[in-house]
Amino acid sequence: MIFETTYKNKDATATINDLVGKPYSFIESIKLKGTGSKRMIVDDVSLGFKSILNTVSDINYGNIEIRKKGILIHITKGLKNFTWAIPFYQLHIYNTKTFSIHAQGNYVRFVKNKTYKENKKFIDKLLDFKIENDKKYDVYEMIS
Repeated sequence: MIFETTYKNKDATATINDLVGKPYSFIESIKLKGTGSKRMIVDDVSLGFKSILNTVSDINYGNIEIRKKGILIHITKGLKNFTWAIPFYQLHIYNTKTFSIHAQGNYVRFVKNKTYKENKKFIDKLLDFKIENDKKYDVYEMIS
């Protein structure tokens, strides 16, 4: 679910907190050594998100924030900010020639350049959170 978060909106904030949990406190964020990525260059998005990208030849930037039950992807279009809330159980990450995040039938693809290399530790941390969350929902085999 994507929200315009340029201005504070109580309904959007409540929905985001329900989907992916409240933000980590300052102390928790320090213990985790950060909960947000540095900005990365957006290479491509799915058709549903084309309207939130700059139409001129400007570079589109995005960053990722880890929450307790999911992630937020923040994308800037000019002076407007958009946030895509993704619960961990819907999150799929692909690391090929580009780094892409898929969920809810949509995707955001980031360029793998210097900014990706700067975020490598953060991405590893994100994968660890995803794995830990998936362990809660293990499928058990039936004993016959």
